[in-house]
Amino acid sequence: MTVRTRFAPSPTGYLHIGGVWSALFGWLYARRHGGQFLLRIEDTDTKRTVPGALESLMTSLRWFGIDWDEGPDIGGPFGPYIQTQRKALYQEWANWLIEHDYAYKCFATPEELAEMRAALEAKGDRSGYDRRYRDLSAAEVATLEAAGREYVVRFKMPLTGQTVVPDLLRGDVVFDNEQFTDYVILKSNGLPTYHLAHVIDDHFMQISHITRGVEWLNTAPIHVNLFKAFGWEMPVFVHLPVILNPSGKGKLSKRHQAFTEDGNEILVRADEFMHGGYLPEAVLNFLANIGWTFGDDVEKFTMDEAIARFDLATVSPAPTKLPYSKLDWLNGQYIQEMEPLELAKAVRPYLEAAGLEVNVDALLMVMPPMRVRLKRFTDAIEFLRFLGEEMPLPENAEALTHKQLPLPAAEAAFREARDMLAMLEPFTLEEISARLMAIGERHTTSGKAGPFLGQMRLAVTGQQVSPPLFESVVALGRNRVVARLDQILALFA
Repeated sequence: MTVRTRFAPSPTGYLHIGGVWSALFGWLYARRHGGQFLLRIEDTDTKRTVPGALESLMTSLRWFGIDWDEGPDIGGPFGPYIQTQRKALYQEWANWLIEHDYAYKCFATPEELAEMRAALEAKGDRSGYDRRYRDLSAAEVATLEAAGREYVVRFKMPLTGQTVVPDLLRGDVVFDNEQFTDYVILKSNGLPTYHLAHVIDDHFMQISHITRGVEWLNTAPIHVNLFKAFGWEMPVFVHLPVILNPSGKGKLSKRHQAFTEDGNEILVRADEFMHGGYLPEAVLNFLANIGWTFGDDVEKFTMDEAIARFDLATVSPAPTKLPYSKLDWLNGQYIQEMEPLELAKAVRPYLEAAGLEVNVDALLMVMPPMRVRLKRFTDAIEFLRFLGEEMPLPENAEALTHKQLPLPAAEAAFREARDMLAMLEPFTLEEISARLMAIGERHTTSGKAGPFLGQMRLAVTGQQVSPPLFESVVALGRNRVVARLDQILALFA
């Protein structure tokens, strides 16, 4: 069997990270077996379609590195890949179901449906429909049509017995048919519902595996019965587990107003990850670890390595939560592997967005020590703020002292450092580090440079947290450092 999987989102807003996760698993499986991965847009709920959502979700998928072999923008042998452009096909097969007594025209008005719903709920039945149009004669149907009554098409679900949904992760899931109603498969505007559209599309697009959230499992019996009615071979059903909030309490909502235990906001939109300081390969690595295990206690791996091992059958069906702290750790691991120039280019847009203009040479100087300090690119904003703006001075000279560097010694050390840096040639990392170390050793009571170097970094950068002193001095440049130390020395007057 040729493996053909698909991701079939609705263009009703932003792409949820759970959608990226679902797409990733379908993509990995197709790539593992040398098959095809399709992008199909399920836009038949036209009232909820958001302008620009299609372009946004394609941009998001490409940022993550998830590509497709067939889709709305590149075409393919089974197109079109946008459902509203396939309307005639759905109508043709809905009519086929009617002609073969698997479906019928339902003429219930909104008022009738409201009365039915109330009457059924009074009996504890929440199906919302009592099948009153299921067995009309051809003459009765013709009369209603001649009167101009609008109708939907409903599928005739079996009234008795059971429907078995074979699922790759859960085995055979058995449902009693009496719990189901006759679902609408074609709306009055001629467009299909999800139930009909995806069955027809998955058949004609030769989809081998349907990967989707477990929330669709309870309505899977209608899909099984539709495949049977058409006489088509069913794809393999793979109902992926629920993704929970980091607390493990409740499904990860599309609303992103919750916070993790450490106070960080939960990200759920794909574009939040795109603009949140993450590398796409780190996010994909993180998502691949959700519900699936690479093995050998390995948590960091490339997508090529994942493709070589991935199997849908080994995905856990149990609900799983997103450990956001693990994402930050992974992202930090990937950042550590970046070359200084590559990291500088990645960080610079975030600095500029924060209003900080930092030249590339300065960034290149601080990138090597920054690699082990950054979890996200956005962290660089506070680390490197001193490079792009004038930082406030300490309140007084005492703030620059230490128990091993009393006030007179601090003043002498800063003055010596200022004069040395003003004249130093060459102004290099090696020379600066050697000279400042020596100054610190001369002026501290312990003869150790550490207490002075720490206060010197605070004096020069104006920050408690910054890159190491020597790299910061070179990045700032002689003129800015000397001017800063002149201001510092004025505090001792």
